[in-house]
Amino acid sequence: MTVPLQATTRPTFWRIGPVGKAVFYYLAALAVLVFLYGVYERVRRYAQGSDDPFDRLDDLPGRVLAAARLALSNRKQLDRDAVAGVMHAFVVWGFLTLLIGTTILGIDMDLYRPLTGESFFVGRFYLSYSFVMDAMGLLFVVGVGVAMWRRYGRRMDRLHDRHTSREDDLFLGALFVLGIGGYLTEGVRILGTSTVRDVSFETVSFVGWFVKDLLVAAGVSAGQAAAAYPVVWWSHALVALWFVAWVPYAKPFHMLSSFANLVARDEDAGVRLPGVPEDASPEEIGPSEIDDFSWKQLLDHDACTKCGRCSDACPAKASGRPLDPRNVILDLKRYREERDAGGEDVPIVADGGTSVIDARTMESCMSCLACMDACPVDIEHVTQFTEMNRRLTESGEMDEHVQDAMMNVFQQGNTFGEPERKRPDWTDDLDFEVPDAREDPVEYLWYVGDYPSYDERNRKVAKALARVFEAAGVDYGILYEDEQTDGNDVRRVGEEGLYEMLVEDNAAAIGDCEFETIVTTDPHSYNTFMNEYPEFEACEWTADDVAHYTQVVADLAESGALGLSGDELDYTVTYHDPCHLGRYNDVFEAPRDLVDATGCDRYEMPRNRADSFCCGGGGGGLWMDFDEEPKPSEERLREALEDTDAGESVEKFVVACPMCMTMYEDGRKTGGFEDEIEIVGITELLAEAVANES
Repeated sequence: MTVPLQATTRPTFWRIGPVGKAVFYYLAALAVLVFLYGVYERVRRYAQGSDDPFDRLDDLPGRVLAAARLALSNRKQLDRDAVAGVMHAFVVWGFLTLLIGTTILGIDMDLYRPLTGESFFVGRFYLSYSFVMDAMGLLFVVGVGVAMWRRYGRRMDRLHDRHTSREDDLFLGALFVLGIGGYLTEGVRILGTSTVRDVSFETVSFVGWFVKDLLVAAGVSAGQAAAAYPVVWWSHALVALWFVAWVPYAKPFHMLSSFANLVARDEDAGVRLPGVPEDASPEEIGPSEIDDFSWKQLLDHDACTKCGRCSDACPAKASGRPLDPRNVILDLKRYREERDAGGEDVPIVADGGTSVIDARTMESCMSCLACMDACPVDIEHVTQFTEMNRRLTESGEMDEHVQDAMMNVFQQGNTFGEPERKRPDWTDDLDFEVPDAREDPVEYLWYVGDYPSYDERNRKVAKALARVFEAAGVDYGILYEDEQTDGNDVRRVGEEGLYEMLVEDNAAAIGDCEFETIVTTDPHSYNTFMNEYPEFEACEWTADDVAHYTQVVADLAESGALGLSGDELDYTVTYHDPCHLGRYNDVFEAPRDLVDATGCDRYEMPRNRADSFCCGGGGGGLWMDFDEEPKPSEERLREALEDTDAGESVEKFVVACPMCMTMYEDGRKTGGFEDEIEIVGITELLAEAVANES
């Protein structure tokens, strides 16, 4: 017998009765009110934070749509960990489908039926609805199951640390019980109603039908299923209502806060840092109290899912420095909760003594942005770390080696403490004169930088680039002794006042010249000139007026200006992406194109492009002394020698950053790689190739 299409539906509140239905609606309303109050309290707490320096809510509809696309695409979750990305996609898509499905049922029961006297929850709609709900619910259960296996079966280290608690277990357990409970309820209903109607159409609910078959195989009769149904239904309903009420008060809140974080995200966070208000007193620079963090930063703390991706990506943690980005964020969150509960007030960050974050932890940060790139919910770690470094600076607790470098900058305009007049000395033994951009208009104003000007090894890189420019007939010039350190890392160690002074001085020197494009040797200079200087009134150029030398020279090579045929060199090499060039500013292909243009056989390390591993020099690391094992530079060189497809045949480790050159030359010595690999700048390869061609 075929069931009429209009009879193809399921009973709602079957065997629950009018009183049970009323109790359910009462509990549902109570759960929703508890949920809304919890969300209100969270938002009210964020409002107690300081104002954020950036407009986070402009074009709110556009932001919401962009956040939804990012969340549903799962792009950030898939990056670096495909299994976790697929798992998360199953959970999110499945959960949202079940939520939407429950909402559709509620609309039919509580709005459409009372208003029209009919139901749309029948026929083809019901059959399609049942199939989609079962299919997506199955993905949800599988996703939660994989999450439980990774946490308890595989026991991944990053999912277990001092911030792991029973709350995490309860969250996963609740999701699993909700998923399994829904199918059990469905299977019991199908079996229980089979004595009073034809349920053959319920095969479309293929998981529920399978559960029904399991119950039959276990010896459960239709009568027993009908008798048990109210207990099963109430058990599932109470767990669901409890979960709704619990969301704002524990880990499940990240389902809301992480999406809100995506909505309020700043795409340039870390790439350019917020300034300090002109009227701020020394006591107001950097966070002293928890509410000195902005509302967005407090939201960051709540958005953290404890996934540990930032911890896995952090080169400071990998090298044994006392920094775990996740723990810093969660320590701040825990402290806020303890203070709100009447706990003791302690300094946010300090050198020694009792504080939420130890100074050495903040000094460990390399400002490489790996944590932020890995974070699936766009927590802005580096911005907060920098502001805590500002607090250390204002309280006189800066690392002594960094203090020495800052004093050198203040007195001599460079981190080496060398006289300004020696800055152009690297040009002395060239067989041509490097043009002076202060005297004549130029197409390219070349900002050389500290290390290419003063460091003996990096001077070779500067000379090589000058030779390349000469060979290509480039119209360029430099600032000679009027150039001062760019200040990118001065800012990131917390010396905002000194950074602003450098902006004024460099902007004035550059502003006195006539040029079309500023070209930098150092990616750190490239980043701050392009992304940060233009925010100051003293700066007269825009981001479009700044380029890294690899971009300029790649264009020259492509145009044929260098005269390269592509077979001048035959070295086997690997290229290292500098953080400030690659992850900061998405310049990945130009350096590779240049390496390839020389004829070198280039191999990639496993961690490349946006996933590149920092050399350890950023964020002031170049000036500090850490007891590391292994050093980030040593770990990276090991990767180059052992993990590329070329294996131990890699001859040269190619860099495009002066800081990387310094760190890897040091790592080559301390790691015992001196006889195995050579560190070489791209400009040195190019100069050799051009010389061979000529």
